[in-house]
Amino acid sequence: MSNIGFIGLGIMGRPMAGHLLAGGHELFVLQASRQSAALVEAGATSCADAASLAAVADIIITMVPDTPDVEAVLFGAQGVAAGLTPGKIVVDMSSISPIATKAFAERINALGCDYLDAPVSGGEVGAKAASLTIMVGGPDAAFAKLKPVFELMGKNITLIGGNGDGQTTKVANQIIVALTIEAVGEALVFASKAGADPARVRAALMGGFASSRVLEVHGERMIARNVTPGFRIELHQKDLNLALDGARALGVSLPNTATCQELFNAASAAGGAAWDHSGMVRVLERLANHDIGAA
Repeated sequence: MSNIGFIGLGIMGRPMAGHLLAGGHELFVLQASRQSAALVEAGATSCADAASLAAVADIIITMVPDTPDVEAVLFGAQGVAAGLTPGKIVVDMSSISPIATKAFAERINALGCDYLDAPVSGGEVGAKAASLTIMVGGPDAAFAKLKPVFELMGKNITLIGGNGDGQTTKVANQIIVALTIEAVGEALVFASKAGADPARVRAALMGGFASSRVLEVHGERMIARNVTPGFRIELHQKDLNLALDGARALGVSLPNTATCQELFNAASAAGGAAWDHSGMVRVLERLANHDIGAA
């Protein structure tokens, strides 16, 4: 068993950390976190700051919203880097810039520690069920050491390549998810506007070639008009910004990704930044002047 520090106890981070504790690892969390109380009650140890956490943990995991947040946690005052000693492993499971990830890895490597970028897919449902897909970039030896830890949080765990490749894979994942949400939303709005029961349409499509996890989970959310977030629109906007910025740097056109970003932008402008990303359908409904399920 390992001493593991976990920073970022949000919608997904809290159940992920809970699985590590339940798996028998010694867990360290930040005492300043509102979400840490339940984990401390279950046996985790609270630390005053990230440097103190890094000093007592062999493995330090971060799961925070964006690139600047990771940088601040790792390299800010009393950050993780200040508490590292050679031989430790830093694992960032956030979804951030692949370019920044490579720079962060170099700075951690210079301290004699390994760095893995290991973003995840599966949302709150996958985090709670320990069924996340985990996309990893970094050295083989560090990945092999962390594989049993990852297996407590996910099912599909893949070493893609070097540092940054995990984050690149996550950006690709977010492109596919956004476009699929848009496709499912369009299909259900179309079906409902045509007079068909969208719930029955979804059930029928689940048995055919159009079946997908998005149709299963987010199609149900759309029909129920449930925008309570499993993954917030504002976070998906951040991920698509990474995709579009990367595309510009590579000279690649991502036209449908750009369209989905504009739909997310419209949802955010309508007050939906904190909606679940399946809430994109509400913009499609407005464009059609028809709500799914309306008579």
